[in-house]
Amino acid sequence: MGHFSPEVLTLIRWLPDMSCTFLLLVSCSDTYHGRFLLVLSRQSLWLRALSSGSQISRSLRESYRLLQLPDGGQSSPAQVKEAYLHLAKLYHPDSGAPTADSALFARVEEAYRAVLAHQSKTKPAGWGKEVEEEDKSRGAALPHRHYLSYDGMGSGTPSQRERQYQQIRVDRATEEVLNYRQREHERAAAEEGALVERDLRQRSRKIKITQAVERLVEDLIQESMARGDFRNLSGAGKPLNKFEHNPYADPMTHNLNRILIDNGYQPSWVVMQRDIRETTAQFRKRLLEGRARLGEPMTPTEHSQWDQLCASVEEQLVKLNKMVDDFNLIVPMLNMQMVHFSMSREMERAVKGAHQHRLEEQRQREKERERRKEEQKRANAVIKHKNSKQGLLSWMQNLFR
Repeated sequence: MGHFSPEVLTLIRWLPDMSCTFLLLVSCSDTYHGRFLLVLSRQSLWLRALSSGSQISRSLRESYRLLQLPDGGQSSPAQVKEAYLHLAKLYHPDSGAPTADSALFARVEEAYRAVLAHQSKTKPAGWGKEVEEEDKSRGAALPHRHYLSYDGMGSGTPSQRERQYQQIRVDRATEEVLNYRQREHERAAAEEGALVERDLRQRSRKIKITQAVERLVEDLIQESMARGDFRNLSGAGKPLNKFEHNPYADPMTHNLNRILIDNGYQPSWVVMQRDIRETTAQFRKRLLEGRARLGEPMTPTEHSQWDQLCASVEEQLVKLNKMVDDFNLIVPMLNMQMVHFSMSREMERAVKGAHQHRLEEQRQREKERERRKEEQKRANAVIKHKNSKQGLLSWMQNLFR
């Protein structure tokens, strides 16, 4: 080994293992023959490279042609990858393009891998590292998937990825809605707590005022009792009647009202309400009786009588509406207020009432007629029975004679 030059030693390291062993054996016996065999080995390697290069070049030319690249090997890794992505968008079966072809895409992918393998052997060290690092940074997805969207979510065909992406968006929206509702509930609870606190303050204030009023009333009662104002009262020493039919009413208020009623006191709005009801009943009865006396249809004379009656009732109705206005001003509750009376509505009411009255009278007359017929039938039957009985008796008497 020490008789060989550094160039020869380098070639020996580059040769296959069998050639190295053969050269070492020969070199130990004869240096000249070792050099000769070394030359033969170098020539054999050169011939082998030529023969193998001619075979690879045919397949590589086809791969370069399929990728639409020059077959001289001058293309950069970025150009190779760009050509592959362009063809993948055209021929990939999931691209949705009209030129999609799975068989042709398989050939394109095989050609892309062959070109990358060839350039990695022929190009210097470090060639294509940027492309490999970019592929690693993008994950395990294939290069032709890079042009698909959906935020990188889902897997499978584009339709499957679209459904998965929509489901993810629905889940996100549902979560956002739940979070929003939770925040709203928390805010409402906080506001409700503030309202409850304010109600408690107002209630405590009312309780204090009520207690102050009760103390004042109690002081006034004690002073009146000391002066003797409550002596010689009717019903002194007797229990008060309880308010039984309305358990929700205040017993004290009821007892005070009962005392006022027993002594003949009535609020003015109660008296006015009673007067309005009585007046309403009177003029409605007057209209109904006046319309019932007239015929159907009315004659011209009856029309004039009806107009005179309506005019007199209308004057009474004006006074009644004035009473309604006064009543609405003093009534203590809004739901007890009344509306004005309309003459047209009252006339229609009287006409309908008169019609119903006529129908009722007609039904009564028919019932009376039927009743009389039944009585007449029964009377005739009794008379007939008596006559037949008397005839039978007379016949028997004549027979025995």
